[in-house]
Amino acid sequence: MENLVWIAWAVLGVVLVIAEIFTSGFVLLWFGIGALVAAFVGVLGGGYALQFLSFFAVSIVLTVLSRTIFNKYFTLGGGEAFKTGMDSLPGKVGIVVAESTGALGEGAVKVYGSTWTAYPAEGEAPLELAEQVVVESVRGASIYVRRVGRLPGWRDSALTEGEAG
Repeated sequence: MENLVWIAWAVLGVVLVIAEIFTSGFVLLWFGIGALVAAFVGVLGGGYALQFLSFFAVSIVLTVLSRTIFNKYFTLGGGEAFKTGMDSLPGKVGIVVAESTGALGEGAVKVYGSTWTAYPAEGEAPLELAEQVVVESVRGASIYVRRVGRLPGWRDSALTEGEAG
């Protein structure tokens, strides 16, 4: 029976490597490789304890190494995480496509092709059509902006009430 345990390790390893294709965590691959190493130890005649030890050691070492490498190459220089989606909006420039209305002064600003509900930042005047603004912060599904300046006149005619609404 002990001679056939390596087959179970090999099957587990292959299943984990294949399962990695369908997940996004990039962890199952390392455990699959660990299981394949344990299968190899079993083929060489290593006992159960040595097989489990090799499985856990290889899996943990590969997981730790991959996290270290990923953090090094997929973060920005100062250790700051790579920003995507809403987190990347602060500091981006947009254009007002709907003037401020209502008691809170909400308007609409287009940033990178997406239109956001926007509010003037503290101390800012209400938003005016075709103004260029910079995103100061994101709160929930709304952005708070400060004006940068007014775009040239040719852009004003491109923004009509039909587009703004």
